[in-house]
Amino acid sequence: MEHHYNEPVYLISVVAKVLSIHPQTLRQYEREGLIEPSRTDGKIRLYSQRDIDRIKLILRLTRDMGVNLAGVDVILKLKNQLHEFENLIDELRLELSKQQNPNASSKAV
Repeated sequence: MEHHYNEPVYLISVVAKVLSIHPQTLRQYEREGLIEPSRTDGKIRLYSQRDIDRIKLILRLTRDMGVNLAGVDVILKLKNQLHEFENLIDELRLELSKQQNPNASSKAV
């Protein structure tokens, strides 16, 4: 069964085991605001593949590069800002292209 990248399906115990970390580490990352797992109605944490990839990045930064959690927070925020700017640039390029070629969209129809 294939799951969507953003679909929360993994329990904390599964994520901890797969990543070889203690569940308390995941809880700490959540307390620090580094991750935001989904919750069931019964308050059970569920993680998506996107969450797992973010945790892997956090582990790379802390274990391999020696970055503390405050530094990880800054890096993740900058990464998000960069992504937002990239999206804005794409939108502006599209708008500029439409302005430079106003007939291009009507020809495609």
